[in-house]
Amino acid sequence: MQSKERGPTASQRHTRESLYQEVTDRIVANLEQGRAPWVRPWGKSPAGVGLPRNAASGRPYSGINILILWDAVLAEGWPAQRWLTFRQARDLGGMVRKGARGTTVFYAAKFVPKRRGAEGRPENEGADDPPKRPDQPRAVPFLKRFTVFNIAQCEGLPDELEANPVATSECKRLADADALISATGADLRIGGQDAFYSPNGDYIVVPPLTAFGQALDYYRTCLHELGHWTSHSVRLARDLSGGFGSPAYAREELVAEMASAFVCAVLGIEPTVRHADYLASWLE
Repeated sequence: MQSKERGPTASQRHTRESLYQEVTDRIVANLEQGRAPWVRPWGKSPAGVGLPRNAASGRPYSGINILILWDAVLAEGWPAQRWLTFRQARDLGGMVRKGARGTTVFYAAKFVPKRRGAEGRPENEGADDPPKRPDQPRAVPFLKRFTVFNIAQCEGLPDELEANPVATSECKRLADADALISATGADLRIGGQDAFYSPNGDYIVVPPLTAFGQALDYYRTCLHELGHWTSHSVRLARDLSGGFGSPAYAREELVAEMASAFVCAVLGIEPTVRHADYLASWLE
């Protein structure tokens, strides 16, 4: 007789929920102080805008870790957005300075329990695919924390890790933004006085570039509306039924704000809050 598949234990659920709450508390604390944690005064930061990356692998961090590491860089005034674990710093021939305090980041994935004869697999290798047969084990999500250190907290690292990347010119940033917008294939219509995404027609309307105070504001707005564009049923199928002022509406605006901020960072464009009056809705 086959045993029934068991879900996560009470201890595992408590740990995961406590990690979620820890991250949520950080974001809420920022919002209560009137600032969005994905938009800070990058012009005053020696690190420059960009996504935080692992200095050993070169891979950018993702999800909530972007906000956590951005917050740490800006709070401490570190000149770089590159990070290492204690072991990675040692493997590169350096070391974390004595007394340095690390930053906690989170790793989320899924695995297939080995007790049912399957190998564990990370989420991006198909572990979240639905089981093909009733007797196949289900993928179990997990969340764990680990500690990283900014390269400014380390010493003895290779010289190439210490050098800051050369800033991209504004012309190059705008050209890259144009190329990205074009590559999405979105129906982007220029004209009028308002910027919005039409779910029914699946198109974006944005005022002409000359209507904005600076060119970068035009691209920030386009990227925000492209965030909404991803919600369509043929793409990510998010719920857009909520009316203005509803939790669903505020949630969708938050998605678009963070999508715009992350893509701006990739392009080297300083993010801004387009809807600062939504802070209260986001908190709720």
